[in-house]
Amino acid sequence: MITALVRMGEDTIIAHASELLTLRGPKRARIRAEMADLSIIPDGAVVVSDGVVVDVGRSEAVLKKHGATGMELIDASGKVVMPGLIDPHTHLVFAGSREFELALKLKGKSYLEILSMGGGISRTVKDTRAASENELFSQSARRLESMIAHGSTTIEAKSGYGLDRDVELRILETTHKLGQTYPIDIVPTFLGAHSVPPEFEGRSDDYISFVVDDVMPEVAKRSLAKYCDVFCERGVFDVEQSRRVLLAAKALGLGLKVHADEFVTTGGAELAAECGAISAEHLAKPSDDGIMAMARKDVIGVMLPGTPFTSMTGIYADARRLIDLGLPIALGTDMNPNCWNESMQFTMALACYQMRMTPEESITAATFNAAAAIGLEKRVGSLEHGKRADIVMMDVPSHAHMPYRFGTNLCSLVMKNGTVIWRKDAGLQS
Repeated sequence: MITALVRMGEDTIIAHASELLTLRGPKRARIRAEMADLSIIPDGAVVVSDGVVVDVGRSEAVLKKHGATGMELIDASGKVVMPGLIDPHTHLVFAGSREFELALKLKGKSYLEILSMGGGISRTVKDTRAASENELFSQSARRLESMIAHGSTTIEAKSGYGLDRDVELRILETTHKLGQTYPIDIVPTFLGAHSVPPEFEGRSDDYISFVVDDVMPEVAKRSLAKYCDVFCERGVFDVEQSRRVLLAAKALGLGLKVHADEFVTTGGAELAAECGAISAEHLAKPSDDGIMAMARKDVIGVMLPGTPFTSMTGIYADARRLIDLGLPIALGTDMNPNCWNESMQFTMALACYQMRMTPEESITAATFNAAAAIGLEKRVGSLEHGKRADIVMMDVPSHAHMPYRFGTNLCSLVMKNGTVIWRKDAGLQS
């Protein structure tokens, strides 16, 4: 299990980073050219005290100011130091796996065909319902440990593989337990309206009533979720059904998110703006009107390039168009049984190679804008005075190497709240 492998004490200086990416800038989600500004300090240093950032600057000046105070020193020579990666869209907690689907995809089977053959979300719902609490926790914990090792210090985690009252609550309870067990922040989202379960087949309106009337009030009463999400998509839940879920969640005090316009243009982007959602996610097929409505209402677009990669659709969100239209963009792994992606580093590479984002834009989308997509931009996402000392060290000489050198874990150190919780060489013995 990942724990605090190295405790540097209350006060630490990380110095001589080839590049210190501070992400200092506007206090709201960054748009257009702002996404390319990482506020880089060459030969940079960051000072941490009591779990927060207290100073950043050139190493020479920082060491002159703080070096004689007995602080622990971490030498970051030749490395990039940056805010911890933030993953604003995951389906972390589930049981089982669906590796057999890869062979079916390679044979050209569609999602609906795979579903009819016993795969897809129905398979995961079956496996998750059958899993014990311990099995659900242990399987999810292994994924979480890998995500931390790849530099994620804050993640969002959705329910949605129970699709009944008891298992949806169990998933959210497991999410809470993971957040209490591991040194990482996990933001829970209720996604009861993820799909129509077998017992409600052909009765999607009845299932929405069940989610709204029977499950969601218990979720809110027990404070098990910060947000509520809904899969607004053709063949899943239409705009009217999705609106019903979102308005009920809003009345209960939950923040709103929307799975929107992933496969076809359904009006999900417009709905997210109308209801005041913090984010709309996927957005492979949004309308221009929907994007402009989101931009006017400060709704963040969360791009998930791992999903079309593993689904083999070739339909990626048009990040260049969305950025040019003024939409703030974040990136997430969409970690789920169909997209078993535990690495925000790989997600950033896909964003560059498949969505034509620049390295700088991908970093902003995986840090500050990702924090904004889960309402935490005032606490994490940049290295500024008073913000949490969530910091990762990348074993590369410049930030441009990060999407360039995909397929390996470039992270060498992960710090959460001023404490080193993972280090690449911790397991090596002389």
